[in-house]
Amino acid sequence: MSINTAKYIENFLKIQDKKTNIIPFKLNKPQWKLYNALKKQREEGKPQRAVVLKARQMGFSTLTEGIIFKKTVTAKNVKSGIITHEASATNNLFEISKRFLNNLPDSMKPTIKNSNAKMLIFNNDKGTGLNSVIKCMTAGGKSAGRSDTFQNLHISELAFWSGNKDETLAGLMQSVPNDLNTVVIIESTANGYEQFKEIWDAAVKGENDFVAVFCAWWELDEYRMPYDGFELDDEEKSLKKRFKLDNEQLAWRRWCINNNCHGSVETFHQEYPSYPAEAFLSSGSCIFDENKILERQSELKEPIKQGSFLYDYDGLRITNIRWQNEKQGIIKIYKDVDSTKAYVIGGDPAGEGSDNNVGQVIEHITGEQVAILAHQTDEDLYARQMYCLGMYYNQALIGIEVNFSTFPQKELQRLKYPHMYVRRTEDTYTSGIQKKYGFQTTSKTRPIIIAGLVEIARESIDSINDNDTLDEMLTFVKNEKGRAEAMQGYHDDRVMALAIAYYIREQQAYGVQKDKTIDKTKWSEDMLEDYYNASDEEKIKIEEMYGSRS
Repeated sequence: MSINTAKYIENFLKIQDKKTNIIPFKLNKPQWKLYNALKKQREEGKPQRAVVLKARQMGFSTLTEGIIFKKTVTAKNVKSGIITHEASATNNLFEISKRFLNNLPDSMKPTIKNSNAKMLIFNNDKGTGLNSVIKCMTAGGKSAGRSDTFQNLHISELAFWSGNKDETLAGLMQSVPNDLNTVVIIESTANGYEQFKEIWDAAVKGENDFVAVFCAWWELDEYRMPYDGFELDDEEKSLKKRFKLDNEQLAWRRWCINNNCHGSVETFHQEYPSYPAEAFLSSGSCIFDENKILERQSELKEPIKQGSFLYDYDGLRITNIRWQNEKQGIIKIYKDVDSTKAYVIGGDPAGEGSDNNVGQVIEHITGEQVAILAHQTDEDLYARQMYCLGMYYNQALIGIEVNFSTFPQKELQRLKYPHMYVRRTEDTYTSGIQKKYGFQTTSKTRPIIIAGLVEIARESIDSINDNDTLDEMLTFVKNEKGRAEAMQGYHDDRVMALAIAYYIREQQAYGVQKDKTIDKTKWSEDMLEDYYNASDEEKIKIEEMYGSRS
């Protein structure tokens, strides 16, 4: 988009203000933020794609209509689509386009070949032959826009669409060619955890071609009122410090909560968020403290490095482990290894479905999350990366869930990883106690490990450094039967792996694990087998009994 678009909007288009006056369209700060994000895409040679998470009354819909109107009435054979969540909203946006048209200077005004409640067809009689169209639609039917081809598309309030929004959106997106001269803008206020959030999250992570645009409520200059000296509460003090707000802005916020949000701070967070995560409030059944998680997300820093481990593998052993930086690496490291500290890794294999294979690394004493492994590759590759990750973090204690698949755990045993979690189970035949590797999630252990993570989130939320983990925690809810689990369509692999890590850390020794390499010239194969399959306590006894360890 060239700057001429902004000049066209501000010089020739008019809008209706809140007092119903017809005034020139002058872009506010949030509108400039979206405009410049689109302009940058065009300068980079990309089709313009934006997903906008908005607070109320920012003017993003009006700006989008202005951009689309200009592109439609100043070029030939352009078809633009506008689709909203309900008929009244469709009518409102259509009225904006008609107001633009009616208030254009006569010398610039194209003639209308046809106009009805849903469409403007331009055909300039002055010889330009536009043959361009603005078509307005309402979501709900799966066929909306399916047979059309659009150069410009405005998808409004996607989070509030009814019907099969997945199918409707898929059809609409396929109607826009992947061409440099096309524009797609998806804008919405948040409505919990659904498709709009998925698109937003993917844009933030760079997983789609959309630029993510967010404006906090306090970025709009008009959201302020005279301050009458009231005492600030704790949240207001926090907001003032974190975002450098003034008392006039907080006065407007307090007024808005009392008058526009029925006294509900939670409603204000959703309708007028201060940061993106705050907008996506769940249904209230999240088992973790949402406010603490949202606040923590606003403070997070990027990992200090991201990548994976390279290693030599001869079919029996892994050697020569070394780190490789990768932009989209499967391991994120937030705090590098400290040679004086011990670590714990909780693992949750993917199992069925689209979950990741996950490893969560925490520092033993403080419980701080220092690294995370997450990927969907084969289980043998997962086991080898876990091996390398454990060795990197001072031979960390590793406990992998064995409910669905025991392969990763058995692979670690085959590779002779030196420090694995051992669970105690009762032999139903002998009534004796058996010791087995790996963590087993049961009706008894599951509530315990989840309760432990709930406590961590409540008392020590600063120890969790990974945004994807915190996102999963926000969608980990109590269902109708009272079971804590991921919301439908979401995942819990990171949550469960972290919960396992916190639970098993009691089995980690307080000192750094030393190299347990055995002098095979002095130990028999049976002795070696006993040693590698023993618990830490048993290994000490075996060493005392057998002796001669290198």
